[in-house]
Amino acid sequence: MSMTQIRYCPGTLAEGFNTYSQACLRRLYNGKRVNHILPYNPPEISEEDAEKFINNRTRISISGVQEKVSLLLDKNKLRLTEEGEQGTYILKPIPRDLKKADQVPANEHLTMQIARQVYGINTAENALIFFKDGSPAYITKRFDIKPDGTKWGKEDFATLAGKTSENTGPNFKYGYSYEEMAKLIRKFVPAAVIEMEKFFSMVLFNYLFSNGDAHLKNFSLLQTANGDYILSPAYDLINTRIHVDDTDFALNEGLFEDEFESAHLQINGKVGREDFQEFARRVGINERRRDFLISPFLERQALVEELISRSFLDEPTKRAYLLHYQTRRNQ
Repeated sequence: MSMTQIRYCPGTLAEGFNTYSQACLRRLYNGKRVNHILPYNPPEISEEDAEKFINNRTRISISGVQEKVSLLLDKNKLRLTEEGEQGTYILKPIPRDLKKADQVPANEHLTMQIARQVYGINTAENALIFFKDGSPAYITKRFDIKPDGTKWGKEDFATLAGKTSENTGPNFKYGYSYEEMAKLIRKFVPAAVIEMEKFFSMVLFNYLFSNGDAHLKNFSLLQTANGDYILSPAYDLINTRIHVDDTDFALNEGLFEDEFESAHLQINGKVGREDFQEFARRVGINERRRDFLISPFLERQALVEELISRSFLDEPTKRAYLLHYQTRRNQ
């Protein structure tokens, strides 16, 4: 694979850059001038580098199907962690066994950038980065690591719900509803009113951008300096419809813990605004705030289309991504 010609920042997607912009360097790399090319070849083409990656993956403790490796910033260079070292970055190379697998890193990067830049959602710092042969990978900065290398407390919603593969089976992270997740926020978060609005926006965003991977382990609570807990920055946001034929919601029960169906759903067979209005009522968001929160997701956002066009997706995938967005917004 040859290196893609870069015309936009691989972090912010700002125009006119052939490497990371200063804004990206500040946010992702503490202002250090980090190269957008890793000092490694992808494991599948380099036996020497493959061994390094295999050893690294035996130590990383982050759950998920996609292969992830741990990196740290050594002066201004990224490298794989060694035994006993605490990584501060997660690298996700091109996965296997998916449609358009080579588009996964750019898809996740684009979706995360749209969440932050268009809808104001707090996201984990992220960018694209490239192996020496030009193949892309997704990189994200860990938000649970303090500057001194110790960790903030972090609990995903599967843990909060008491669900594990041992007590619920292999699909434990899907057997729930978003309404039940809201109840966990009320139970464990002191500032539940504020965090509930953030949660509501996240559920809307995941629906609008066809993220069928928004399951219990992809939401977390994060400890603050005061010792209480708030919603963590969003992570693992991706348009899964590009790669798999999945359902509208990751959770098996969907929005509601009961069998509620809006008139819109009954007539059109698709979730619509009425469903999210009912969802807002159930999670305790008043009508004025509900309409304020829903409004940006109903509007045609020109910046969404601009970011798609600037993304590192190939042209057919850009068109598919835009179509999925437009279809869901119309619904």
